[in-house]
Amino acid sequence: MKKLFVLAIVLLSFSTYAQDAEKAKTLLNEVNAKVKGYNNISIDFKYVLKNTTENINQETRGDVIIEGEKYLLNILGVTRIFDGKTLYTISPEDEEVTISKNNTEDENTITPSKMLSFYQNGYNYAMDIVQNINGRKIQYVKLTPIDSNSEIKQVLLGIDAQTKHIYNLIEIGKNGTQTTLTVNSFKTNEPISKTLFTFDANKYKGYYINKLD
Repeated sequence: MKKLFVLAIVLLSFSTYAQDAEKAKTLLNEVNAKVKGYNNISIDFKYVLKNTTENINQETRGDVIIEGEKYLLNILGVTRIFDGKTLYTISPEDEEVTISKNNTEDENTITPSKMLSFYQNGYNYAMDIVQNINGRKIQYVKLTPIDSNSEIKQVLLGIDAQTKHIYNLIEIGKNGTQTTLTVNSFKTNEPISKTLFTFDANKYKGYYINKLD
């Protein structure tokens, strides 16, 4: 009788977990479908990096314009332009431009173009807490890497339940580092220049050009 009871509990727990994972996946699919419906997305965000063990607490703001795989990212005084094939990292402070192919080898790296869809592969999903933030209902989804060797312990994705837009992303590393990206403004289908994602070397005369590939 005890064995049957334990088996029933295990089956019930598995069924609940499966339903929870399916709800999380459905919500993420809704977010992805919403994002794919836009021609471009402009995001202004706050970026916070914390590691209490290493006594690191860094906060900054940034902005990014995304169109498909292409993006223009400004953060920490550095501009990154990805035209779909090549990544240009421009540092005015160092007067240097680094040119490389986009980093696709490190699958743990969440690039701007992947920020809104990275969760589609390589993660297990589970619904997490709901928070009321300034009158907005934010539903969190917990993502745990399937790869046990991943440097990421887990990711919490906060989703606005009404708009189905991402509110914030909290990445927790196995080394204790917590990275939080909070969206301050989310604009879509803005008029943008056709040359926005094109690197113009004439603007950076005198800069050291560092070609990695």
